[in-house]
Amino acid sequence: MRIDLHTHSTASDGTDTPAELVRNAAAAGLDVVALTDHDTTRGHAEAIAALPEGMTLVTGAELSCRIDGVSLHLLAYLFDADEPDLLRERELVRDDRVPRAQAMVAKLQELGVPVEWSQVARIAGEGSVGRPHIASALVELGVVPTVSDAFTTEWIADGGRAHITKHELDPFTAIRLVKAAGGVTVFAHPLAVKRGRTVPESAIAELAAAGLDGIEIDHIDHDEAARARLRSLAADLGLLGTGSSDYHGSRKTCRLGEFTTDPEIYGEITRRATGAFPVPGTGGRPA
Repeated sequence: MRIDLHTHSTASDGTDTPAELVRNAAAAGLDVVALTDHDTTRGHAEAIAALPEGMTLVTGAELSCRIDGVSLHLLAYLFDADEPDLLRERELVRDDRVPRAQAMVAKLQELGVPVEWSQVARIAGEGSVGRPHIASALVELGVVPTVSDAFTTEWIADGGRAHITKHELDPFTAIRLVKAAGGVTVFAHPLAVKRGRTVPESAIAELAAAGLDGIEIDHIDHDEAARARLRSLAADLGLLGTGSSDYHGSRKTCRLGEFTTDPEIYGEITRRATGAFPVPGTGGRPA
């Protein structure tokens, strides 16, 4: 069984629609895929309607959090998407995305970059606008060669010249809210140093004590040394260790199923969840 627990669609900053994503996941040989758009569950209904037979969808979201000035992302799986307290917090984060992105565009203009808000809005389309859309605009303008090259202190990484902070959840609050909604939490790419500052291991231990279920280990932004360290940390703290592609379609180079989660770990995630259940495909709509 091949399981990818971290992907994005056009509901946030991916380039595949939710329907395209689940069909592409099946074509890539996956048996299970999680749709974890940033701070939104808006793509779930479309993905479920298009889910191919033999494919299982894990509903989820990637929650934007911050601790001690450091940004971090929590993957939340199989929670009740209508639970009001968690829904309210996700809406606060989403509502701050547009003014934050507009402020970043203004900063880039001050730096001499001829980017326009209309360009970023066109790239984002109906998705929840975020930094990858701004990065794509910089690629279009020839300012940087790839989306990843925009995520440096020169441009839009945390602390970068054009970076603006946004409303983000306290991760301890996020863990509590996800648990209250029957979900499971996994710390996404915790040692992705190329993205900026990372959370210290002491804070991960505190999050584990507060109910964090797991950490993402096998990820494109973790080298072998980082993965080894995270496996040791997971064992020490009693955390589940996952592997995922963090697929964004053509916006990033990672491929569906590039990294996967062990079926036993997936089984434990589904056993812990009470807010929602994995959705089996019944054939979906035609492509």
